[in-house]
Amino acid sequence: MRVLLTGGSGQVGHALLACKPQGIECLAPSSRELDLSEPQQISQLLSHWRPELIINAAAYTAVDRAESEPERAFAINASAVEHLSAAACAIGARLFQLSTDYVFPGDTGAALAEDAPCKPLNVYGASKLAGEQAALALGEQALVLRTSWVFGAHGGNFVKTMLRLGAERQQLGIVCDQTGGPTPAQAIAQTLWKLAELPDAHGIFHYSGNPPCSWYDFAQRIFANAVQLGLLMQAPTLSALTSAEYPTPARRPASAILDCTRLQRECGITQPDWASALTSCLQQMTTP
Repeated sequence: MRVLLTGGSGQVGHALLACKPQGIECLAPSSRELDLSEPQQISQLLSHWRPELIINAAAYTAVDRAESEPERAFAINASAVEHLSAAACAIGARLFQLSTDYVFPGDTGAALAEDAPCKPLNVYGASKLAGEQAALALGEQALVLRTSWVFGAHGGNFVKTMLRLGAERQQLGIVCDQTGGPTPAQAIAQTLWKLAELPDAHGIFHYSGNPPCSWYDFAQRIFANAVQLGLLMQAPTLSALTSAEYPTPARRPASAILDCTRLQRECGITQPDWASALTSCLQQMTTP
């Protein structure tokens, strides 16, 4: 199978390349080699390469900065997907689009199924929702995988931020009233490759780590494991903060827990245990 991967240098893109199955011929151009803002470049590359599947792992993920850079966020997260979708349609390729729990307002406290009402609270979420809609215009050739709180040994993420801050400070305040599912990038990559083997899989699927937790809970586990593995000499003292006590430019959903039963029911893919994946992630960071 021929696959075009965008965003190969990011967390999920890096993991996709690292666990690529045998029999997959994957082209992963850099942003310099393929400018997703240029429809002609996309069309020319796809016409020449003619992939059977496009996995779009490229994204603008600076949630707070997006509030002051909405044009850039929409250009990468929405307009670029429109270009990819049009080019995929022209050659009959499938398109896998990664999305986020931030398309939801997260105000119900209930686990969110794929058909739950979307009402993003911030520019990032709105741009990703627009990207979903652009991908789904392909009909049965499109698959959207919503995920949340992505982490891994490669790239920037909450785990690495906590390790950096934990080495710099003795006390940290962590938000305790936002709940979600930390999701290992490696597990997302493995799931995408499994879905690539299922020609009838299409539409929206949810996939996130289990069990749900708060950022405060996640940070506690990160520091406990980091000390045990020798990444930190000691853990900082943590204070639980409400969202009101820790204001940010972008509002976040209070409870964005994804209901992942459709993926398990239709594709046999279960949710990853984020705690064990976190241990593996930190162990990778201890290896020279």
